[in-house]
Amino acid sequence: MANRPLSPHLQIWRWGPHMLVSILHRATGDGLALVGLGVLLWWLGALASGPEAYAQFAELAVTIPGRVVLIGLSWALFTHLMSGLRHFVLDIGAGYELGTNRLWSIAAPVIAILLTVGFWALILTK
Repeated sequence: MANRPLSPHLQIWRWGPHMLVSILHRATGDGLALVGLGVLLWWLGALASGPEAYAQFAELAVTIPGRVVLIGLSWALFTHLMSGLRHFVLDIGAGYELGTNRLWSIAAPVIAILLTVGFWALILTK
């Protein structure tokens, strides 16, 4: 048998925040595409169907399950946005130092949570 190097594998790599942010980026992108598109199409359909259909949509949106879905979608949007900005900075060649990469890997989801809380605080206080 040839003495070939091992490919990187989960047993070799240690988990770090950069891996979590990368996985969250993919998961939130999929969630926004699937769930977000469904909610958007339902909202547009209700808007185009008239006041009764829109009232039914609005009534469901303010229930607890409706709010969970909408808050989840806004969290996914802000998480995807922040990790996308992180990847943009990495794509231009900056932020590859271990300390900087770790800092922004931790800061991206924290900032996304703060943006989500601020967004919903703004919506719910009006």
